[in-house]
Amino acid sequence: MSENLIKGVVFDLDNTLLDFMKMKEFAVKAAIKGMIEAGLLLDEDQAYKEIVGIYEEFGWENQKVFDVFIDKQIGYIEHKYLAAGIVAYRRAREANLMAYPNVHKTLMSLAKLGIKLGVVSDAPSREAWMRIYYLNLYHYFDVVITFDDSGERKPSSKPFQLCLKTLNLEPAETIMVGDWPERDVVGAKKIGMRTAFARYGDTFGTINSGADWDLNDINQLVLIVNETNGIA
Repeated sequence: MSENLIKGVVFDLDNTLLDFMKMKEFAVKAAIKGMIEAGLLLDEDQAYKEIVGIYEEFGWENQKVFDVFIDKQIGYIEHKYLAAGIVAYRRAREANLMAYPNVHKTLMSLAKLGIKLGVVSDAPSREAWMRIYYLNLYHYFDVVITFDDSGERKPSSKPFQLCLKTLNLEPAETIMVGDWPERDVVGAKKIGMRTAFARYGDTFGTINSGADWDLNDINQLVLIVNETNGIA
């Protein structure tokens, strides 16, 4: 029986612990308003579509998106517009970077049960850690593995294996929680981890996650761990 006990829970970061896409939407829209106020002639809806397109092409963590956008608009990078966009973006990002409901409560409950906690994220290390510190989540985690640590993105086995090695746990003793089935669920299952799909953070309209559990609220994890471990 003991090999089936859950001893660790590993989380994806964006859209699992925090609402990354909502934060991004607010921040980009604020940046557009900032650039317009600085004198750049833009249609807000069209600009938003274009900037999202640039993010999708170059990656959601790309730091040069506004440079590319302004260059496309006027043929060169005007730093007055760039500064206005970046400052407005950062202010809105900080105001709208929020953990999902019950995240702190869930992590605290799991920690009190003696469960080891980790993060496996495809985000760059600096950005991942900044979000974790900004949300005051850093003290919960025994390990945080980012793309910079493993050099490979999920569903590669490497980041999951690196995390479990640091936690000193076997795959069957752990649950991976994430919002992206093709990366989080597939990658974790590949090495024998149990899986929980963060349906509350789903941005893809997923019907069948393929996970062992689907979560409508992150706090359901506490019940799952207690039931699996035979705790009344």
